Amino acid sequence: MSKFTKDMVDSYADKLLIGLTEEENAMVLKEFDIIDANMQIIANIPNISEVEPMTHALDNFEFTLRSDEAEESVPIEDLLRNCDKYDGREIEVPKVVGE
Repeated sequence: MSKFTKDMVDSYADKLLIGLTEEENAMVLKEFDIIDANMQIIANIPNISEVEPMTHALDNFEFTLRSDEAEESVPIEDLLRNCDKYDGREIEVPKVVGE
């Protein structure tokens, strides 16, 4: 039996502002069942809790972090000189969505 229901999928879709057809809802439920089954397989591996989490796929991966140093930034006035239209510190762009 699935832990996920059609109502749950519809509720999540509504919260995400996406509408799902009946076919899409069924597909999502099928995908959730597959994901849940795979999670159960992983959870049932003997001694899985004793396995150390990986930080990288390669065992010999080495990295060096650069020092975090504050640098002088470019003055906003110099940046705004490259813009056609701006209002204060905000750049005006043409509307691209809607009418």
